[in-house]
Amino acid sequence: MNRREALTLGGAAALAATAVRIGAPALAQTAAAPASGPFKQPPLPFKEDALAPTIGAETVGLHYGKHHKAYFDALNKLAAGTPYEAMTLAEVVAKSAAAKDAAVFNQAGQAWNHNLYWEQFTPGGPKAPQGRLADAIGESFGDQAGLVKATTDAAAKVFGSGWVWLVADAGKLALVGTSNADSPFAHGGQPLFGIDVWEHAYYLDYQNRRADHVKAVLETLVNWSVVSDRLGA
Repeated sequence: MNRREALTLGGAAALAATAVRIGAPALAQTAAAPASGPFKQPPLPFKEDALAPTIGAETVGLHYGKHHKAYFDALNKLAAGTPYEAMTLAEVVAKSAAAKDAAVFNQAGQAWNHNLYWEQFTPGGPKAPQGRLADAIGESFGDQAGLVKATTDAAAKVFGSGWVWLVADAGKLALVGTSNADSPFAHGGQPLFGIDVWEHAYYLDYQNRRADHVKAVLETLVNWSVVSDRLGA
């Protein structure tokens, strides 16, 4: 497996601290369709029905199998014959963001965002933050309930399609809302979790109740050991 096929979410040395591991859980996975190009969509680390009822199997099938796959397919077409073709996905995100290459960035950014998104739902791990992560959440939000409320409030402020991110910045935690494919990672930040608030992420299960979806995701699906690993706890 070469460096492009490995699709590590780290890449350039300047972004190493924000790299995200994609594990290989023992649970049955939903395999990604073969990609034509250097960028490969990782398999889901769980079955399509594993997140129900918070995120139903139909939503996962469409979100992962259609939307996420489409970003990889489009990126492979756009990168063909360009310097991007020899980069890792993380490098493409950073380079296209810096160059304001919107066509490439929109596809690479969403491919990277979703890699992080699916990994944070890997089954297992504690039901609540622990250790250094719990301490940092307590300092910034009071407790886990405070984080959940702050995240749902931040999600309500994202107009249209976008994401809400928990980020680490100089030892402190903060919430950041971004539009469309953008993320703190694209600009050198360190995201710990990302909640997708594009309508395709929740509409089949929650219709227009975005806040209810975000709250349920945080309370029932997030694997806090994955989030801790991203913090380096």
